[in-house]
Amino acid sequence: MLRGSSSPSIRRRRRGLAIGALGAIVALLVLGAEAFEGTAPAQTTQARPNVVLVMTDDQTVEQMRALERVRGQIGRAGTTFTRNLSTFPLCCPSRATYLTGQYSHNHGVQGNMPPEGGFYKLDSSNTLPVWLRDAGYATAHIGKYLNGYGTRDPRQVPAGWQEWQGSVDPTTYNFFNYCLNENGKLVTYGRDPRLNRACPNATQRPSAYQGDLYSRKAVGYINRRAPATKPFFLSVAYLAPHGGGPNDGERRCLGSAKPAPRHRGAFASAPLPRPPGFNEPDVSDKPGFIRRLPRLGSRQIDRIRTDYQCRRESLLAVDEGVGAMVKALRAKGELENTLFIFTADNGFFQGEHRVQGGKLKVYEPSVRVPALMRGPGVPRDKRVDQLTGNIDLASTIVDAADATPLRTLDGVSLLKLAPRPSLFAGRDIVLQNGPRGGPGNPRYRAIRTSRYKYVEYVTGERELYDLLYDPYEQRSLHNSPRHAEVRQRLARRLARLADCSGAGCRR
Repeated sequence: MLRGSSSPSIRRRRRGLAIGALGAIVALLVLGAEAFEGTAPAQTTQARPNVVLVMTDDQTVEQMRALERVRGQIGRAGTTFTRNLSTFPLCCPSRATYLTGQYSHNHGVQGNMPPEGGFYKLDSSNTLPVWLRDAGYATAHIGKYLNGYGTRDPRQVPAGWQEWQGSVDPTTYNFFNYCLNENGKLVTYGRDPRLNRACPNATQRPSAYQGDLYSRKAVGYINRRAPATKPFFLSVAYLAPHGGGPNDGERRCLGSAKPAPRHRGAFASAPLPRPPGFNEPDVSDKPGFIRRLPRLGSRQIDRIRTDYQCRRESLLAVDEGVGAMVKALRAKGELENTLFIFTADNGFFQGEHRVQGGKLKVYEPSVRVPALMRGPGVPRDKRVDQLTGNIDLASTIVDAADATPLRTLDGVSLLKLAPRPSLFAGRDIVLQNGPRGGPGNPRYRAIRTSRYKYVEYVTGERELYDLLYDPYEQRSLHNSPRHAEVRQRLARRLARLADCSGAGCRR
């Protein structure tokens, strides 16, 4: 995508703001600078929109029910993409796709840990924050980054980020007692002596609930940057609803996500969703790694229910944080000139197909993730059913920012798709995992169309689902004679897309 390729509505807004800015300059020359002393502009005169992206960790679409502010202030004020996919449903590969706009087979991050993946696998010198910085944006990141960040040099600030408040692994996964790299300075929040191993000689500060601290930092950044003549890009990555420590204190959520103390028990009576496919009774159509799973017993289901409740409770602090960011943007006159995106890195299993938890598998609970967006050029109160994915995030942001990506982008701009989804009606999405999933996660490649999902495993096994009639993937049609032509057609299409790049991924 080249400079100047932004959507028509954004270009009209830029022209209008440019005319307004010219008028302000003329007034200043006529009246004199002293006439403006002591006044604050109600809204920025910079032409390009700010961008705020909030990402949660392991969040399902169903758990959006806990995020009332996000649904109201982002979704109803903008567009909700109802069939948004994580193309590699695992933390690090998915986040690398967000930062590059590429499928994992192009950016090279194929797992959470070396040698296939992790922070050090990605070429950070050629990523979204670098492109936006070079386009004149102020850039900031708060929270989780890529798995393994900080394990070699906890003071390293990845390229492109001018303001950096990144969590240092392995403390990233503690809702209390964790370490941040704050612009090259290590700061621990809590006094657990184990923090010294990850962050030696760090400044110590009192313990604070991780999600609340991230929200305060995000609001503080907005208040410092806005209003301003220079647009900003703010990335906020919460740990919730990922499981995390410390595994002490309140024991109900032991091993699960930890809610903020004020939210403990908020969903203690919430029933566990049991969609069709939950604890699936007949898995004879599934690959061997699913067929080998026993049906869930009552004790396992109770554990999944508690985990589900804790995860939902942990999202309440995220919801409050998004509300606080929106409030700060509105107070600074920047809300209508900010592209605000809410999404997650991947989904999570909660008993579907007998899978107790985790992600990485190709089924819908793992690959479907929320995506909501508001801002200039984004239709209000609209739901888009066209297929979208995390490969589209970078394309969307560089489109809004009029930035020049230095990689070949595999996705499309949602600013173009949201107003006219029919333009992308024939689009398909590739799904994949990596080489080290283990016996419970054999390597696969798959294609998701508007109606079908076709999967090829390295074991030679296949799956085919007609999601129009079987949205919960209960009956694979890979051996159905009636669907032989569909299977063959999708196999040919997958063979063409499995190693696609750029425009070849969009045809």
